[in-house]
Amino acid sequence: MMLREILLTLVICTGACAQVPGEDPVATSQPATPVCDGALTQGGLVICHGAPGETFAVAGVKQVADAAGSAQFGISSKAPAVIGWTASDGSYGDLAIAERHDEFRTIKGFDCDKVDARSPEQKAHAARSWQIKQDAFATFHPGAGALHGFIKPTEAPASSPFGPTRKYIGVSNVTGKPCESTSVHQGYDMAAPIGTPVVAPADGTIILADPDLYYEGGAIFLDHGHGLTSVFMHLSEVDVKPGDVVKRGDLIAKTGNSGRTTGPHLHWAVKWRNTESDTRGGDFYIDPALLLDLPVSDPQ
Repeated sequence: MMLREILLTLVICTGACAQVPGEDPVATSQPATPVCDGALTQGGLVICHGAPGETFAVAGVKQVADAAGSAQFGISSKAPAVIGWTASDGSYGDLAIAERHDEFRTIKGFDCDKVDARSPEQKAHAARSWQIKQDAFATFHPGAGALHGFIKPTEAPASSPFGPTRKYIGVSNVTGKPCESTSVHQGYDMAAPIGTPVVAPADGTIILADPDLYYEGGAIFLDHGHGLTSVFMHLSEVDVKPGDVVKRGDLIAKTGNSGRTTGPHLHWAVKWRNTESDTRGGDFYIDPALLLDLPVSDPQ
């Protein structure tokens, strides 16, 4: 009888009795084979999954997976149809990238002062604002990035998408001289009346909160981690301060018509910054609408 009991105990304990007290059996299991997916369109985001500390490279750019095993890479609006990825364990693959088809728009009769600073006062204000933004974009905080998805920051219809090239033709009210300027719209605009609540689209840390930047007017920069930063412009009210940690859905501001704008709306942009680089020259904006297509989940 004693031998039978010993054998039965060994069978029951297989696997379970080998666990070290206090350890999570899920946490100690072997990670799945590395894989990369995400919003695979020009202007989107690659999200790679693997073991914590795994080094991934996408299109030649390297990132180290965080404690959740995630590494995230912005996709340029001019990315090729196929980009490759590798992982430090030897895994690799190719990602098919969908092509964008952005419009070209000509806007005539425009107030040129809403495009460029012209007077000495405007230029000084623009210079101060530029330095404030540069300092913020050089600040990084940990976070899940887009791992748990994004929600719309305000309940309002889209009025202008990310990506169109705009050619402005008009006259300056300051100098009286004609002007012409061309730029790419790097945000996602929502037509919202002044005073509409703005919420955090994902968890993050506030790295800039200013009521009066030259071009942006009232503005907030929200660092989600993995180099992803939401930029909110033209706000009438800024309800957070740098260093505040916010959760998805938290109230952070109200929409407005401040800065260089032609009417009340929220301009929401998302900038991907390479966290492995000490310089900011390789950073670029991605399409917020593509992030809204990612599945939304609650952090574990």
